[in-house]
Amino acid sequence: METCDCTTLGIIDILIKTKCYLQCFIENHGTLTYFLLCLIIFCETGLVATPFLPGDSLLFTAGMFAAIYPSVLNPFMLIILLIISAILGDNVNYLVGRKLGVRIFEIKWLKKIIKREYLTKTELFYQKHGGKTIIMARFVPIVRTFAPFAAGMGNMNYKKYISFCVIGGIIWVTALTLAGYFLGTNAWIQKNYEKVVFGIIGISVLPILFGFIKSKFSKQ
Repeated sequence: METCDCTTLGIIDILIKTKCYLQCFIENHGTLTYFLLCLIIFCETGLVATPFLPGDSLLFTAGMFAAIYPSVLNPFMLIILLIISAILGDNVNYLVGRKLGVRIFEIKWLKKIIKREYLTKTELFYQKHGGKTIIMARFVPIVRTFAPFAAGMGNMNYKKYISFCVIGGIIWVTALTLAGYFLGTNAWIQKNYEKVVFGIIGISVLPILFGFIKSKFSKQ
């Protein structure tokens, strides 16, 4: 395992160099890593102002470090806590959407962070796939953050929403964390970690890319 110097990392570096930062945090703070991981997943899924936080790549990296540092991160405990964080985040987002709705876009400082087009794309995705969107959106960056908000704003039945929310959270967290746990220690993946992460992100944004291309052709 390569060594990392966290003293040179800034905010942007933390978002890009997830592996390096997380390794340093584990080595310096031990089990507090559970709290850090849960906080990031909660914010990424629960706050419409933080769709830029790592989600898919963070889960994969967390699973990888659970295999490398088993005395610090228990994979079973990690998955359970991250599932709870993802579900709680979605519920907060749903309630914000239900209570505030479009009024949130009238807040000046939020306008610079949250683009109205994100919500529009999410609503179109939601209209096309219905309740399944809550599950599917888990694997799509940005849409993952705005889907619960759109569901709340559209007054989706809460019992229906929470069932999709729980199923999606379990599948998303378990699949990516276990992928990191079983594959992350592979020598090739360790050597090409950045490529693997960009690959995960690339696969995640494919639905948005295909939707964009399709919309362009349909307009023509």
